[in-house]
Amino acid sequence: MPIKATLNKARVPIKLWTDLDTVESGALTQLTQTANLPFVFKHVAVMPDVHIGKGATVGSVVATEKAIVPACVGVDIGCGMMAVKTPLPAGPVQDRMKELRSAIEAAIPVGFEGNQNISQSVAKWGRWKDFPGDDKSKARAQLGSLGGGNHFIELCLDKENHVWVVLHSGSRNVGKTLAEKYIRKAQAICERNFVKLPNRDLAYLAEGVPEFTEYLDVLDWCQAYAHQNRIEMMDRILQILANKFTEGQPFVRKMEVNCHHNYVAKEKHFGENVLVTRKGAVRAQQGDLGIIPGSMGAQSFVVRGLGNADSFNSCSHGAGRKMSRGEAKKRFNLKDLSAQTEGVECRKDRGVLDEIPGAYKDIRTVMENQSDLVEVVAELKQFLCVKG
Repeated sequence: MPIKATLNKARVPIKLWTDLDTVESGALTQLTQTANLPFVFKHVAVMPDVHIGKGATVGSVVATEKAIVPACVGVDIGCGMMAVKTPLPAGPVQDRMKELRSAIEAAIPVGFEGNQNISQSVAKWGRWKDFPGDDKSKARAQLGSLGGGNHFIELCLDKENHVWVVLHSGSRNVGKTLAEKYIRKAQAICERNFVKLPNRDLAYLAEGVPEFTEYLDVLDWCQAYAHQNRIEMMDRILQILANKFTEGQPFVRKMEVNCHHNYVAKEKHFGENVLVTRKGAVRAQQGDLGIIPGSMGAQSFVVRGLGNADSFNSCSHGAGRKMSRGEAKKRFNLKDLSAQTEGVECRKDRGVLDEIPGAYKDIRTVMENQSDLVEVVAELKQFLCVKG
């Protein structure tokens, strides 16, 4: 599908890959405020999973010249997805779902937890020498941990019944604290310089101030940490599978994808070098592989980018919420959760009620709305889901 709506009421246009009537008014306000910033380049691209976010809109792609808005990146710097296709057949793995879920939960700390023992791979990670935060011991303990909220680990099947491991996580507490630090710095600088902002959360750092360069360095480090965090977890999960199904011997990874969907990159678009902020969006250059998850009861998709210039070579990062966490808890009950996750080995308690599939948009509609951004490589359906 092509662009479904274009808004021309801000300094630059807003191009949407979804029907206008599906976007909350609060998200439209956020998008308009962002599009009015003086350094936003060309237009704002809005992915089909768009929804209101803290500070800036989730599902937005914002290219900027010589300035950056920390809140547009968000507080989970480098959050993203990793997927590995294994050679394991469905039957034996599905027969041991409860056992596998327990083993994964024992190996991967969830929620606010960190690792009690630091593995060799974590200790030897090459970027510790550049650590930009205040609590290195906590960051070390959380490298290889899942977190909470919408972060997850899943075992899935593709249409040929191959087992995939899919996970979603980011830069944990170190990314959050550094993000909040630079959001505050941007706000202080704008206030000191009497910059009028449509929203205080859209405070920015301009090229030329030391904090601009500092923040880019912080982003680079946190994005590397998030990438390594996913690798660390994936290695442990694959070793669990190897121990149970191949006598501990590693198996061939038939496909592997590791991609951010909350991050900043220096890229060239429409002939100009710009900073591209993807908040809830995946890079989808021609040939890029990406992952678009649904919910804990819906399909996920491994995709290949088509290189659509108007989207700044981007696609959605998931189904996208259609209601807040609070609204989901009011609208649904545990019986609903059990019904909507039927056939999936997962938590079915009140602690994950806000993650119920019904709180999310229909993933197939989201995929239809971005058929000009990506092509589907694999369709996956989970049979096991671990959440924080």
